[in-house]
Amino acid sequence: MFKTRMTELFGIKHPIMLAGMNWITEPELVSTVCNAGGLGIFATASCTPEETRQNIRKIRELTDKPFGINQILIGPGAQENIQVAIEEKAPVINYSLGKPWFVEQVHSYGGKVLGTTAIARHAVRAAQLGCDAVVITGHEAAAHGADATSLVLIPIVARQVKIPIIAAGGFYDGRGLAAALVLGADGISMGSRFMLTKESNIHDKFKQLCLQATEQDTLYSDRFDGMPGRALKTEASEAMMKSGFPLVEAVQGALEIKRLLKLSLWKFIGLSFQMMRAEEGSPLWVQARQAVSARRSMKAIYEGDMEEGILFAGQDCGGISDLPSVEELIDRIITEAEEILEATKKLVHPQKK
Repeated sequence: MFKTRMTELFGIKHPIMLAGMNWITEPELVSTVCNAGGLGIFATASCTPEETRQNIRKIRELTDKPFGINQILIGPGAQENIQVAIEEKAPVINYSLGKPWFVEQVHSYGGKVLGTTAIARHAVRAAQLGCDAVVITGHEAAAHGADATSLVLIPIVARQVKIPIIAAGGFYDGRGLAAALVLGADGISMGSRFMLTKESNIHDKFKQLCLQATEQDTLYSDRFDGMPGRALKTEASEAMMKSGFPLVEAVQGALEIKRLLKLSLWKFIGLSFQMMRAEEGSPLWVQARQAVSARRSMKAIYEGDMEEGILFAGQDCGGISDLPSVEELIDRIITEAEEILEATKKLVHPQKK
């Protein structure tokens, strides 16, 4: 068993986190990870404030272990969802893309703030703003990693910040956990690996597609949702790489988001302008691509639509070959990491004086 700054900070058994993923990290998956000793994160960006409240309460019904919520701060309803999480005293609030205005409020009830970043200077800034820990996302990751790989990024950040570091991007087994710890991280965050478990709600067609993929079978582009990100290579994602601006589909996607978030037309338009003016805001064309991405992601996750659906997935899909239960997966990773680190010790032979 590992005891790291991550396990100590969050009060968890194992230094493994479930990355928050919209439409995927439902309360059942979140609570299962928590009950298996990890830190489960529920993604709220696709929720109305009331849905966020209901889901937090459902997670509490399913587990008595620490958990967190994740929210992109430049998205619609971000402030309202964060406020609900604070009212519900969520143990961990994980954010990305924006300045966390809520640090003192979360600390006031004993909660922790976790910033997700992909660039070293942003990790340093998160620490300066009062975050308790930071997630560092390497280029290998699904969705939004930047250009630096985990191998390079983790030790750079480890030298620059004093708060615990959680490594994301390319981690799926015990070798990865052992490597992350040696590089200076205090634990790992996994998205793609937890997508490919028995408890994951992703349609089986896309689970099987991921299992068949190699490390070469992902695409990295800003065509998927307007920001540089990584998706599974399919006919649909390859077509998006070659297509022009998806105006008609963007309108369809925007209307779907408006419906899901139960927003009036004027509220929806107002939020779009707020996102454009935000410190790390998105221009209108980025928002349009995000709407397309949301529509296509739901088609993949819920319907298994191989013609239109896309799935954000990391390069580590090439190393994943089975669909274990969450508990089996976490136990396997911990055992393998312990064995590898123990074996590595035998390679060190102190020089005789």
